[in-house]
Amino acid sequence: MPKPSLDAELDLEGRVAVVSGGSRGIGRATAVRLGQAGAHVVINYLKDREAAEECRTQVEASGVKALAVKADVSQTEGADELVRAAESAFGRLDILICNAGVWEGAAVEEMSEDLWGRAIDTNLKGTWALCRAATPGLKRAGFGRIVIVSSTAGQRGEAFYSNYAASKGGQLAFMKSLATELAPHGVNVNAVAPGWVETEMTAGALSDAGERADIERSMPVGRV
Repeated sequence: MPKPSLDAELDLEGRVAVVSGGSRGIGRATAVRLGQAGAHVVINYLKDREAAEECRTQVEASGVKALAVKADVSQTEGADELVRAAESAFGRLDILICNAGVWEGAAVEEMSEDLWGRAIDTNLKGTWALCRAATPGLKRAGFGRIVIVSSTAGQRGEAFYSNYAASKGGQLAFMKSLATELAPHGVNVNAVAPGWVETEMTAGALSDAGERADIERSMPVGRV
């Protein structure tokens, strides 16, 4: 029996999705795929409006509607603004992808409070702020899907990126808590934990041939 296509398995026609950090990398790929599955997509960005608009155009090529919204989701005001923009444009929100993140590190004795804080605020606080903003509408609708983009660093740690690993581990604990809290309201909460993915965020490390070889040797499939 032939395996059904991904398109047959993933039918999101008419759904409304928000993707934080949606202008690049995993977020951009997710936004495009959601559009291909029939969802209208709100693409959040912080700095690169041009990239966000390019993503919007790419999403709309699937025949759905898309919107690029600038908002700093590490702040509650920004998260609230993003959710309001989605609900104002489309009347509701069904799917929330908490993807916005930063990856900056240092040896623990050299790590500044600012460096620590940026990772915690963007990766962990930003996830909380978005879920906090989206939950009232999802509860009213009695339906919702939240996916938090964590990392294998949150499961196993990562030397010289203790701030990042802590934020990603915190996301996993937050996900488990929120899944139990929101399940009675028809809202499912899950997380994915990618390893090394070739994106703008990892370009610096992966551009070094020696470092890339070490990274690839550590992976069971032998490649990023």
